[in-house]
Amino acid sequence: MRTETVRPTGAADGTRDQRLPLGALAALATAAFITIMTEALPAGVLPSMGRSLRVGESAMGQSVTIYAIGSAVTAIPLSAATSGWRRRRLLLTAVAGFALANTVTAVSGHYALTMAARFVAGVAAGLVWAMLTGYARRMASGPLQGKATAIAMAGATLALSLGVPAGTLLGQAFGWRIAFWSMTVLAIVLLAWIALAVPDYPGQPRGGRAPIAQTLRLPGVAPVLIVTMAFVLAHNILYTYIATFLDRLHMADAVDLVLFIFGLASVVSIWVVGAHIDRRLRFLTISGTILFALAATVLAVLADSAVAVYAAGTLWGLGFGGAATLLQTAAADAAGTSADTAQAILVTLWNTAIAAGGVVGGLLLDNLGPASFPWSVLVLLAPALVMVITARRHGFPSGRLGASA
Repeated sequence: MRTETVRPTGAADGTRDQRLPLGALAALATAAFITIMTEALPAGVLPSMGRSLRVGESAMGQSVTIYAIGSAVTAIPLSAATSGWRRRRLLLTAVAGFALANTVTAVSGHYALTMAARFVAGVAAGLVWAMLTGYARRMASGPLQGKATAIAMAGATLALSLGVPAGTLLGQAFGWRIAFWSMTVLAIVLLAWIALAVPDYPGQPRGGRAPIAQTLRLPGVAPVLIVTMAFVLAHNILYTYIATFLDRLHMADAVDLVLFIFGLASVVSIWVVGAHIDRRLRFLTISGTILFALAATVLAVLADSAVAVYAAGTLWGLGFGGAATLLQTAAADAAGTSADTAQAILVTLWNTAIAAGGVVGGLLLDNLGPASFPWSVLVLLAPALVMVITARRHGFPSGRLGASA
């Protein structure tokens, strides 16, 4: 994405720079990359991790769940407790948490210790996600805050599309511990990058953080959060059990290809969202929801065709890839000066939906079979689409000029 001439907030002294600070935003994108890589990496090396720690794959799979739980249960209280911290100090602390947690995971020979490290990593992720959007928005002028957010969030999409497959290959070739060591090295490099290139901003004064109940009463905040919960839950039911769903279609060997197609389409999605979010947030959110619903419909009624499955993967990626940027931007716009509190709530709901996706998907699998997954996506997306369409004045307004963070 090219550098544009804007008037973003500069360093901590409030001066104005003449360009969108791509180096600083890329550092935030790398932080997002690390959070997703650390979360999803066990899925790619699950059998070897389980053998090393002498537990079954099901037990080892809970290392992903406990990461999500760590984020969900600590995002709100920790972001409130650290609201007065300067932003760069807080970001450095969170990234240092990743370095520590991934190092412990890489050297641990005990399941309990590994799970504790995974919980700590989830806590660090909760801090990063709760501050990432607000940090990015403070680097840009109002009309380009959405684009700044899209650049910062691009790291998450790249992690899903390219990072996780690469990490899996690295783990398979050299051992799963090397894969986690690589995350430690990246985190250490990022610490230096943040210290040198990312501008610092003050936190909120004591008592300046908006209470949760007050934030939820702001027009538009609740609709955005409801859409977030439905959208992310729908995605994670399908994503968590995509291998099981494809195995039913005798496409077990195509799981990597389907996810690769999904990942590439997600990269396209985040690029499109980044280019247009500052003027067309509502249109993009409606379009993304419809594209995801079309993907689920294809999987529900045309899944006997491999070509249709690949087409569905493309539609799915196009619909979901920019969702994090759209929803976090919508929440920040709706919350205004209470944006940090809204982001913490959104992070909690997002990670709750990740954890719930495995549980709900498991119940669907046991009671209705894998064919129920795409239908469950449609059941969740239908009210989400209605909510987006009806929240025309607040939440997902027709016109978006960008608000100061």
